[in-house]
Amino acid sequence: MIPKSEILSDTNDSSVSNPFKSLRFSSFSKHIELIAAVLSGFIILTTWLISDNINHPTWVFLHLLAFVIGGYAKAKEGIEETIANKELNVEMLMVFAAAGSATIGYWTEGAILIFIFALSGALETYTINKSKKEISSLMDLQPETAILLQNGTEKVVAVSELGVGDLILVKAGERIPADGMIKKGLSSINESAITGESVPITKQESHEVFAGTVAVDGTIHVQITKSSDQTLFQKIINLVHSAQDEKSPSQLFIERFEGTYVKVVLLAVVAMMFLPYLLLGWTFTESIYRAMILLVVASPCALVASIMPATLSAISRGAKNGVLFKGGVNIENLSHVKAIAFDKTGTLSNGKPVVTDTHFKPGTDSNSIMEIVGAIEHESLHPLAKALTSYSKQKLGIESFSIDIANHTTISGNGIRASVGDDTWVIGNTRFAGDREAMEFQNGIANKLASEGKTVVFVLKNDEIVALIALKDTIRKDAKHAIQLLKKHNIYTVMLTGDNETTARAIANEAGIDDFIAGCLPEEKVDHLKNLRRKYKQVAMVGDGINDAPALATANVGIAMGEGTDVALETADIVLMKNDLAKIAGAFNLSKKMNKVVKQNVVFSLSVITFLIITNLFQVIDLPLGVIGHEGSTILVILNGLRLLR
Repeated sequence: MIPKSEILSDTNDSSVSNPFKSLRFSSFSKHIELIAAVLSGFIILTTWLISDNINHPTWVFLHLLAFVIGGYAKAKEGIEETIANKELNVEMLMVFAAAGSATIGYWTEGAILIFIFALSGALETYTINKSKKEISSLMDLQPETAILLQNGTEKVVAVSELGVGDLILVKAGERIPADGMIKKGLSSINESAITGESVPITKQESHEVFAGTVAVDGTIHVQITKSSDQTLFQKIINLVHSAQDEKSPSQLFIERFEGTYVKVVLLAVVAMMFLPYLLLGWTFTESIYRAMILLVVASPCALVASIMPATLSAISRGAKNGVLFKGGVNIENLSHVKAIAFDKTGTLSNGKPVVTDTHFKPGTDSNSIMEIVGAIEHESLHPLAKALTSYSKQKLGIESFSIDIANHTTISGNGIRASVGDDTWVIGNTRFAGDREAMEFQNGIANKLASEGKTVVFVLKNDEIVALIALKDTIRKDAKHAIQLLKKHNIYTVMLTGDNETTARAIANEAGIDDFIAGCLPEEKVDHLKNLRRKYKQVAMVGDGINDAPALATANVGIAMGEGTDVALETADIVLMKNDLAKIAGAFNLSKKMNKVVKQNVVFSLSVITFLIITNLFQVIDLPLGVIGHEGSTILVILNGLRLLR
């Protein structure tokens, strides 16, 4: 694990992006850019209102001020990208168009061009960068120090100082600082940070453990098997970064189109300056005039406005309906998705085990047994214990237990032993209850419950089984409905989970999922997502945990549950703010509507640009009409995009 301080200070390695640095600058610049665009528009409006009461130099100065304030950010960006890529871009074309308008005396038209382009760019920057945060919340789950065992002594050292082969001590309740193998001890390991599985897994000597997981109830000695920068936890961080750096096909297409568009327009403007004068007998003044009109009418204001208003309207509409889109590209991509992968715990299921079945020995008092079980489990922090305690209180209608518990002992990986009066009570798994007795209890009901993906707990009184309790991570109420809606869109559904195959099959069948893959670690989820992308091209991933972050970043569209972990929310492209899975189908419909509106706008804006260019070539329009046609088309496509707010 790389300490936060090293990540923050590591600015010399060009191969490693610094999300913290980019966040600070984007957070500052997005507000300044938006304020500058609005201020530019205010100056243009004010100048127009007072134009009859000011002299010409003042009028020109105010327009120049609007040019500089509104166009500075985009001009700077265009110049820097041109120098870096050695290729002109749309930003530079807009600057040329505005400057060309001013050159022939049309200051207001040029300023409006700058204002519209600056405003759309500022809004796009604000929308996209709003969700870009560092993954420091993920770092917090990795301990900074570890207890190193050397020659029988304990020494606290930094995790970064640990080497392969070192032996460390991990006490009950502590988070494991590095990947390794248990050499001594036994403990229930909560691996929810890695696998997403809510129920701890019992591990003992020779079992593998991972950094970031928690030793719930036992002290263990762990021998380090991987260096700090190679742990599974660190790989999660690296996978998130690498996946986020990949550009989408749409983004690459836009970049290629931008370069070609600028070159074609500029070449056409240069040709318009000289060819009509040389070949068609126009005056040189007329050729220059027509070239400036071409530069104005061919500027991509309407084309840019074809996308941003529609995108922002769709984002606002989604937010009102409980779906947060992080940028227009995610809305665009969603309608193209052909397959969706779901995490289980916390996504399809509630993420907390609950009691589903109880069986008591005939002749026993079930209420008395459950009160004793609740009182004993109340002393434990184990997730299953919390579920048993909650169920007991609910069943009995009480808020606290009055039973006196003595000799409370946790047998790590097996269960709990305690005394109530003169009786010894044991609550635990099959091994703790005795394999033979457990399997014979009520005609082997335990096998049936286990086959349904449930965790079976036995209750023994003086070494005799008096009750069996089954627990299960239950499916969300809206999961079935959500899957049905997705199938109506012909979307293939698959569940990726760290659970065992029995539990995974039970949940998948109950939810109506097409397929499932069990026993997935974060790296394996990413591999499965890549396989799905090769087969279906466009794939979405729905998850809520830290372990889902790499898969969310790898998918074409990552969808996080609103109550999920911070890193999942930061990595995902879409957030279901109310944890309503059925909202995904609504998001699909919104995506399709937005793409339809964008196509309408693009076709219309390109048609208008083509028409204006042709009429200019035949000397039908002058500059004011060209600006009116150009700006009019811009207003129309903006209004068409705003229809998505309804």
